[in-house]
Amino acid sequence: MNWTDSIDAYCERVSPAFWAEPLNALSNVAFIAAALIGLSLWKMRGGKDRPAFVLCCLVAVIGVGSFTFHTVATRWASLADVIPIALFIYAYFALALTRFFGLSKLAAGAGTVAFFGASFLAQPVFATIVGSSAGYIPALLAMLAIGSLLLARHNTAGALVISAGATFLVSLCFRIFDQPICEVWPLGTHMIWHVLNAATLALLLAAAIDAHPTPAVRRKH
Repeated sequence: MNWTDSIDAYCERVSPAFWAEPLNALSNVAFIAAALIGLSLWKMRGGKDRPAFVLCCLVAVIGVGSFTFHTVATRWASLADVIPIALFIYAYFALALTRFFGLSKLAAGAGTVAFFGASFLAQPVFATIVGSSAGYIPALLAMLAIGSLLLARHNTAGALVISAGATFLVSLCFRIFDQPICEVWPLGTHMIWHVLNAATLALLLAAAIDAHPTPAVRRKH
């Protein structure tokens, strides 16, 4: 496999040129905005929540990685795109198990490994339905399941996680539609996937940050 081979996977790209996908590339600024929103909320909540800080940074890295892929458009650049996304998915899942459901780190780790294994096994099944978007279906199902459980427990984070899942569902539709509508809409819909994904991540960051106990402020006597 040649890691410098060009990849043409989206409607907007019609050549190997750096700016062949201007909308797909520039729409990644939405991820930077989501990361900044998360960091602002993180700071408002005391700025002591290290896991949330890491997740905010990962969202920014997702934007940079996706921008790289939609400009350079090579096999190695595709790794810069998908690896940060995968890291966020599994890191957030692990954090959700501890922060939302009170599991121990060991149990959360085991649960995350099980989720990874189930996602890997299920991907070929989902691929027959949604093609290259199959890898995102487990994340969607996880958001909907976690959000529903939180709502059932009257946990305020549930509304944010369910909203994130609903937003991601719409976002995924735009990713799936990108190729089928190329002939009638050459620009495609992948840039909308980026914007809605950024909104999804912002909602997830807000849920995680709000669920973290705010450090008590010592009173001066």
